[in-house]
Amino acid sequence: MSGAPIVNKWLITLSVMLPTVMEIIDTSVANVALPNIQGNLNAGTDEVSWVLTSYLVSNAIVLPMTGWLSKMFGRKRMLISCMILFTLSSFLCGISPNIETLILFRVIQGASGGILIPNSQAILMETFPPNQQGMAMGIFGVGAMMGPIIGPALGGWVTDNMSWRWIFYINIPVGIIAVIMAKFFIFDPDYLKKKEGLSIDYWGLILLTSGLGSLQVVLDKGQREDWFSSSFIIAFSLIALISLIMLIYVELKHEHPIVNLRLFKDRTFATGNYMMFMFGFCLYGSLMLIPLFLQTLMGYTATLSGFVLAPGGIATLLTMPIAGGMLEKHDGRWLIGIGLVLSAWSMFIMNGFNLETSYWIFVMPRILLGIGLGLIFVPISTIALAPISKKEMGDAAGIFNLQRNIGGGVGIAVAATLLERFSQFYQTSLVQHITVFDTAARMKFEFLKSGLVSRGVDAVTAEKGAIAIMYREVARQAAMLSYNHIFWIMGIVFLLVMPFLFLLRRTQTSGPANIH
Repeated sequence: MSGAPIVNKWLITLSVMLPTVMEIIDTSVANVALPNIQGNLNAGTDEVSWVLTSYLVSNAIVLPMTGWLSKMFGRKRMLISCMILFTLSSFLCGISPNIETLILFRVIQGASGGILIPNSQAILMETFPPNQQGMAMGIFGVGAMMGPIIGPALGGWVTDNMSWRWIFYINIPVGIIAVIMAKFFIFDPDYLKKKEGLSIDYWGLILLTSGLGSLQVVLDKGQREDWFSSSFIIAFSLIALISLIMLIYVELKHEHPIVNLRLFKDRTFATGNYMMFMFGFCLYGSLMLIPLFLQTLMGYTATLSGFVLAPGGIATLLTMPIAGGMLEKHDGRWLIGIGLVLSAWSMFIMNGFNLETSYWIFVMPRILLGIGLGLIFVPISTIALAPISKKEMGDAAGIFNLQRNIGGGVGIAVAATLLERFSQFYQTSLVQHITVFDTAARMKFEFLKSGLVSRGVDAVTAEKGAIAIMYREVARQAAMLSYNHIFWIMGIVFLLVMPFLFLLRRTQTSGPANIH
């Protein structure tokens, strides 16, 4: 970054990683606190769910316009302004007297937080020379993975031991430190100091807001509203579809588009974005399924299910810096391929789970998945962004991070829908075998009935009780088969991504730095 004061790269790294971790944790930290928020603010279930949805919607809308905003106002100014706004809105969320004001401040928090991630990634890519960009993305990946790993556990502990309001207050000291460090250690490069007289892309802004906002609402509310049987979902789906199609047309015509879609002309960048979308799909889909399975079918507490997830998260955090170092000497496509195979393998192991599986059998494939995800994230980020010029890095990082978020939203929506559909299918299939003509079913019924009678229950009530117990067991087995089926599908999805490795160009990370 010529023209800017020389600052130690590790001070710059720490300056941008603080807001990155803070923002990503806030994406998931409120999930476990929703029941407490609902009771404290006297809100309905649909109302309180907007505490999450409002954050995700505003976050998604802002992500792809980060580069444009940085060119318009300056990256450092935008970064510090958004840190201040994020910290202030966190405080306002904490003191919110009702659900309406909490949702309003979550919108502001999500919008200001969305700009922090791409800017941080762009700064890291510029700060480290090409032969160390793998290491930079490894460090960034550690921060990016902190949210899904730490967020729910931190939110649960703070809510149980303090108050749900403190899940927002804890951002304040971190935000203040981040602002001070950014003030002294972050500087704009020369190309961002030269104002180009950017015209405001009003149509792009309107279409981006309506398109991504509506899409996020559809993904978040689709399963609850039974998808396209709901006029609400149909309306928002049409708005999203029309807006996004028009957005593509408008942005390709505009001289200074708010979303630079021309970047997709680069084959490696386009392929990397697709692979990051699938990464988010599998990551967030599996992270939603595993604790749900453990708590609803296995009877694990939230804390114990967290102990199942934690080793895999630690494996990811340890793998990412190693993967970044390996990129200096090895072709990143091989690392991605190994990561995809390990991730698929872990899903196929989970496909074999049953209701008698022990704790360590749950943990081992989760660790395997963690290693696989670490090997995938860092090389994809490095390879996809390597061909992008520094001038366009902010645009590219915003679009790239959006793919992970949208992919995660689609993954969660698909997993939740398949879980319900498969449960209904398997339950219907299993019930067909429970008849008076089935010897095993009849023996089980008589055993349960006699057991209830021996405890003093009358015959009629004992019959009803035995039927209820058998039905609950059928429902559990049907749900177990559903989880198995979805894990198998996700394993196949990981493998189906592999052919796209051939579309990635090998990135030469060693040698002298490239001057864009």
